Amino acid sequence: MNANRLSRRRFLRGVLGGMSAAVALPWLEATSGRGASVMAEASAFPTRFGIFFWGNGVVPSAWVPTTTGREYALSYLLEPIAAIKDKCTLVSGTALKVPNIEPHWSGASGILTGKPLLFKPSGGHTMPDATVDQIVARAIGNDTRFRSIEFGARPGEGLSFNGPDNPNPPEASPFQLFNRVFGPDFREPGSSAEPDPSLRFRQSVLDLVTEDINRFERGLGASDRTRLDQHLTSVREIETRLARLAENPANLEACRRPETPLEDYPDVDGRPQLVELNRAMCDIVALALACDQTRVFSNYITRPLNNLLLATASGGHHQLTHDEPGDQPMVQAVVRQIMGEFTYFVQALDAIPEGDGTLLDHTMLLGTTEISYGRTHGLDEFPLLIAGNASGRLVQGTHIRSAIAANTNSVMLSLMRSVGVLQQGFGEGDSYTEDGFSDLEV
Repeated sequence: MNANRLSRRRFLRGVLGGMSAAVALPWLEATSGRGASVMAEASAFPTRFGIFFWGNGVVPSAWVPTTTGREYALSYLLEPIAAIKDKCTLVSGTALKVPNIEPHWSGASGILTGKPLLFKPSGGHTMPDATVDQIVARAIGNDTRFRSIEFGARPGEGLSFNGPDNPNPPEASPFQLFNRVFGPDFREPGSSAEPDPSLRFRQSVLDLVTEDINRFERGLGASDRTRLDQHLTSVREIETRLARLAENPANLEACRRPETPLEDYPDVDGRPQLVELNRAMCDIVALALACDQTRVFSNYITRPLNNLLLATASGGHHQLTHDEPGDQPMVQAVVRQIMGEFTYFVQALDAIPEGDGTLLDHTMLLGTTEISYGRTHGLDEFPLLIAGNASGRLVQGTHIRSAIAANTNSVMLSLMRSVGVLQQGFGEGDSYTEDGFSDLEV
C-alpha cells in the first residue's frame, strides 16, 4: 500500500503512547558567559518501536543476498538469523541522500534524523534534530512510565537525541538498567500494595523546580529558550513517571520481574563481554515491554567508529575495517557475532506471548548501522534488517531490493507510520521524502 493512501480508518483512535525529582538545568548561553500527531487503530496490545544499532557497517558483498522474495537464500553475514528468517524482512539497495562529510557520523545522522550532520561554530558536531526514536516517542511514548529506554553493551554516549546537544544517555550496565526499570519503584502486575509514600514529596519538589524554571525562562534569549523547552520535556517525562507509579499496575499476563543481573561484567583479556552484556539487557527490556513500562527502545550494542576487540578478531573492529586485506574475514566474523545478538533479541521478544501471537508481532525492530562498507564509509547499499511486523502493518519474511538506489528515508518514514505516527515527511534537502517504501507496507 502506498504511504500516501493511508486510510482514515487506520488512524481513527488517538494514542498518546510513551526519577528522582532533582532536575539540573541544561547548558545555556546565559549561564556560560556567551551572549507530529499520532493516530492508530485500537488494538488489544500496543505497537512498539525499536532500534538495534551497531557500529562500523558491514561487508556489502557478503551482506546482500543474491536472490530476492520469500525464498531468498541467506548471505554469509546473515546466516546467524536463520532461526528468525521468517520473522524478518531485509531491505537492500537503498542509499542515504545526506552529504557524507564526516566519516561514520554523517551516516549516523542520516539514518537516525534523516538530515545532514550539524557542525557547530565552536567546533565539533551534533545531531541536527530529534532522532527517529524520539520522534516516535513523542507520539506513542507518553502513556508509559518511560517514554523511551536507551541501552547498549558498548554504546558510548549513545545516539538518541531530543535535539542538538541534547542526548539521551544509554544504560550500559544491566544492573543499573534493572534497578531503573524493575527496582523498588516497580509494582508487580495486579498488585494491591500502596504506592511509595515518598511519591507525593517527589511530586512536590518537582512542582517547585518547574516553577523556578518558568521564572528563569523570562530572561533568556531565543536559542536558550529552545534548549530550555527541550529540557522541560524531560521534566514532563518525570511527571509522567511519578503519575504512573501512583496508579495501580496493569495485570498484564506476561509481565513479571526478571532475575537480577550481575553487578559487573569486566572485560576478559581486553575483550568486552558483549554477548553477556547484550543478552542480560535484552532480557530486561523484553519484560519492560511486556509490562508496558515503555513502547520505544534503542539498543546501541556498539557505537560508530568503535575499536573494540571483539570475538576472535586480532585487532580493533574499526581498524580492521580499513587494514584487513581481501574479503576481511575477521570483520565478517564480528558482523556475524552481532547478527547473533540481533537474533537473540528477536527471539526474546518472540518468546513472550500476547493474545494469539507474541510481543514481537506487536513490534517493529530495525537493525542497522551508520555506513555500508566500513573501508570506504559508503552510504549506498545501506544495511536495513527489520524484525516484527508492527501489528500486521509490515510485510515479513522476505528480501526487498531497490533497483534504483531509493532514498533510505522512505523506509524510515514507512517504519514510523507502521507504529501509528502520522509523519508527513522525513529528511531535509535531497534526503527529504513524503513517500514511504510501499513494498514494505501491507
